[in-house]
Amino acid sequence: MDLRKLKKLIDLVEASGIAELEITEGEERVRIAKSIAGAPMMMSHAPQMMHAPAPVAAPVVVAAPAEDALPEGHVVRSPMVGTFYRAPAPGSKNFAEVGQSVSAGDTICIIEAMKLLNEIETDQAGVIKAILVENGQPVEYGEPLFVIA
Repeated sequence: MDLRKLKKLIDLVEASGIAELEITEGEERVRIAKSIAGAPMMMSHAPQMMHAPAPVAAPVVVAAPAEDALPEGHVVRSPMVGTFYRAPAPGSKNFAEVGQSVSAGDTICIIEAMKLLNEIETDQAGVIKAILVENGQPVEYGEPLFVIA
């Protein structure tokens, strides 16, 4: 594929609303993708291929409550990575509410991990002082979920 044709294809991609174009002519294959902010198009080491780096999602920073900002009491932490749910099903009554008394072994939430619903139980009796995670929010291992006093 000659350079004039390649230049026309690059101009076409830049001027259009498409993000990527791939053309194969016999043994030759060209892939052109719009560059992301500040990243120039570049040639790869493979012959007759041109591509831009894959767009990378900006990292999401979730501010976890500082340990000293937590209310006094026993902190129940996530035993796994997953999605936090306060109720067994949408529209159902929540397992636990602030001010509710709980006994050791009571289910207080569900964490979904790899399509499995894991019931999380309290390891201490007391009254729920704070629920630190929103329903449907992703949680990390060791992240504080509840404070029980």
